[in-house]
Amino acid sequence: MAIAVIGMLDEREEALQLVTDRIAKKGHHPLLIDISIGTGAITSTLKPEITSEDIAAAGGTTLANITATLATERDKATAGMAAGLGNKLLELFHAGDLEGVIAVGGMTGTFICLSAMKRLPFGLPKLLVSSVTAMPAYAKKLAEFFGVRDITVMHSVVDTVGYNPLVKNLMINGAGAICGMVEASEPPQKETKLSVAITEFGFCDKCAQYVRERLEKSFNIISFHATGLGEKAAVDLVGQGLFEAFIDLVPSGFSEYLLGGNRAAGDDRLDAGGRQGKPYILTPCGFDMISCGPIQRRDEGDPLWASRKLAQRKLFLQDAIRVQARTSAQEMILVARAVAGKLNAHKGKKLIKFLIPTRGFSSLSGEGGALYDPEADKAFLVELRNRLDPDIKIVEVDAHINTPEFAEAIVAALKDSLNDRTDAS
Repeated sequence: MAIAVIGMLDEREEALQLVTDRIAKKGHHPLLIDISIGTGAITSTLKPEITSEDIAAAGGTTLANITATLATERDKATAGMAAGLGNKLLELFHAGDLEGVIAVGGMTGTFICLSAMKRLPFGLPKLLVSSVTAMPAYAKKLAEFFGVRDITVMHSVVDTVGYNPLVKNLMINGAGAICGMVEASEPPQKETKLSVAITEFGFCDKCAQYVRERLEKSFNIISFHATGLGEKAAVDLVGQGLFEAFIDLVPSGFSEYLLGGNRAAGDDRLDAGGRQGKPYILTPCGFDMISCGPIQRRDEGDPLWASRKLAQRKLFLQDAIRVQARTSAQEMILVARAVAGKLNAHKGKKLIKFLIPTRGFSSLSGEGGALYDPEADKAFLVELRNRLDPDIKIVEVDAHINTPEFAEAIVAALKDSLNDRTDAS
């Protein structure tokens, strides 16, 4: 087994040489992979085990084609290398020949390597040494990788070209880090319990804990923080079929996407839960609010605040950064309609159950809460009833979401869906 060492030899030969030497000194096999695309000026004397020509071929193209398109279609060129690198790494992993990955790159190398490393499974040690991952302008793009994969980043501060005391220190530390991760890594143990995914955030944390207490003897409960990014991770891992069921306490990454909130998780937010033919249990938690902080946006002519007239609504200010605005009845109807459309498209409708806590969708929207609006909540329920396929069961529970009674209803719905799945098979 080997530790893949990835980078552009025509730009970073010295750094990559030091990493490979240090990994070998630690007793591991460094597998040097060159992803040069002709942007560097170094004529490398270091011989990679996997060449950039090999990587291009693994992506279904040639290095000549990639270098020819650099000037006019750089995205296409780098995408070809990223695809080839991802294919090669997966080939090594599935053959049992890969125990870890370290990549060293600038801007282009970082995005090529991240695209490839994203395809590797959870738990395999993955380390990126880069000077660009802290750039605010690329935060949203980088979140597509770091939000869904366990990729460790060593921010290099300085660029990793040439050879100087700072680069030397970085490469020694990077090699030591990936070796330490590999040495500490343990092979996956055969689990005696199946796993269930659950989304949660602070406005339903009591409910999540009550559910966890009732299920953890029978299942491994894997929590995802419903911040948008955490929901993308949930969608990604649920979509890989890693869980026996999905308890989606907070599916609001979908409503935030529809309405323009901070926790938007994309149009595909509700797709993974029903595609796997496994139980999918939802609640409307989070549909009762729009994340719209920081509060300064209110006074700066922000498009979201202005278009939805958020300043005129009930607001909950957690702090200067986090602000929640109450969704209107019209918005709740829009969300219900879109949610029904997504869920109705799933084949395993009998495995989907939508639980409604009629006394409050979150800690903010129960009686006495800052975002209390029972009429808006009722508008959601009425529209959902009218739009949802009859095969998808709606369970109304006369309780607030953060109560043991509602948690019991979730557990009962999960058991019903597990039984339905067993009967169907």
